[in-house]
Amino acid sequence: MKRRIVVGLGLILLGLLGGTEAQQASSPLTLQQAVKIALEKNPARKAALADAHAASAQIKAAQSYLLPHVSFSETATRGNDPVYVFGSRLRQQSFTAANFALNELNRPRPFGNFATRLEGRWNLFNSFASWRGLSQAKLMDEAAAQQLNRAEQEIVFHVIAAYNEVLLSAKQLELAAQTEKTARAIVERSQSRFESGLVVESDLLTAKVRLASRQQELIRARNGHDLALARLNSAMGVPVDANFQLAQELSERALPAPVLADLETQASMKRPDLKRIAAEGAAQQQAVAIARSAFGPQVNAFAGWELDNPTLLAGGGGNNWAGGIEVKFDLFEGGARRAEISRQKALQEKVNAIKQMAADAVRLEVRQAYYDVDSNRQQVEVARASIAQAQDSLRINQDRYESGLITITDLLGAEDAARRSQNEYWEAVSRFHTSYANLELASGALNPQSAVVMP
Repeated sequence: MKRRIVVGLGLILLGLLGGTEAQQASSPLTLQQAVKIALEKNPARKAALADAHAASAQIKAAQSYLLPHVSFSETATRGNDPVYVFGSRLRQQSFTAANFALNELNRPRPFGNFATRLEGRWNLFNSFASWRGLSQAKLMDEAAAQQLNRAEQEIVFHVIAAYNEVLLSAKQLELAAQTEKTARAIVERSQSRFESGLVVESDLLTAKVRLASRQQELIRARNGHDLALARLNSAMGVPVDANFQLAQELSERALPAPVLADLETQASMKRPDLKRIAAEGAAQQQAVAIARSAFGPQVNAFAGWELDNPTLLAGGGGNNWAGGIEVKFDLFEGGARRAEISRQKALQEKVNAIKQMAADAVRLEVRQAYYDVDSNRQQVEVARASIAQAQDSLRINQDRYESGLITITDLLGAEDAARRSQNEYWEAVSRFHTSYANLELASGALNPQSAVVMP
């Protein structure tokens, strides 16, 4: 009995949890929420964020070259090499007069030594190569941060485009259902008129063929809507079969009218990819300077302390230390450093060329996005006006068909024109919203608080 009670309570708890998850999964999803989810879960952002973290770690690596390096080692050796035995006895401070016997010097018995060493080395000056390396690492970190910013903007755009695609597919599904219903009504009227002898059988067959076509369109609209939902889930970085209900419907929105000159100026100042290339160019200048620093002097400080014992744990040995300053000049290296300078200069020229190409491409991209927005805005106005005209034409043709003044072909043509006008209108509205988001992406202003994202 107790076992049954426990099992029953477990099933009830699972049911409650499952119901909660289902309720959360089917909760209304706004565009702003979809963007927020994508910026948390989209794998493209995670990859860009990992690059940013790697660049930040490189700064710490560059800073380490400015600090002293200290190492500790424990070495155990044993052998009968005369030089080794002689030096080890000296280090252990265990040398006696008997050890100067010729036979003892030439053929010593195996001797063991445990050396404990603490060593330090500090590069005091290397013609500023380390400082320039640190500056280069900071610039590359800035470039990675700008790349992350650009990746986030592209993710926001892809979510907006996918969200609008779902809204459009929902409207198309609704329109397909309405047109299928209208086609079915036409078939019923044609059937009644045929049975009354008012039309010929060909009119009825034509109406049935049109109904079959509308039913196929309805099937495609359902599948298209499901596919659009899967694409939205993919853009957000969640499983493609996740269940979300969109909280918004496709409708015209009043968005600010952009000015082309302002957009071009804004893009040149705000585009993260242009900032990234500029940071990479500055980092490459540091790379050239680092290559030149190789011809300068280096100053190193070093120190070491050593403890030598005959056994690992017991004492009885000796210790010594040494320290000093080293000044080093590389007089000849076979031309490798000059070749490196030439290579870094060539890379700098490449970055400068890429920077110019990117600036031109961004300007062209802004213009294209601007003209797309302007074209789509006008298409919305034209499509909106054609809807009312097509609906009036359909109503008039329905009355004329009922009066026997036109054929069913004319009626179906009017019905098709009404369907196309509504479909073109919603497509124009969706294109306008997406193109506006693309314009903000091109100008570098797209973010989760943009007008095209906020309700």
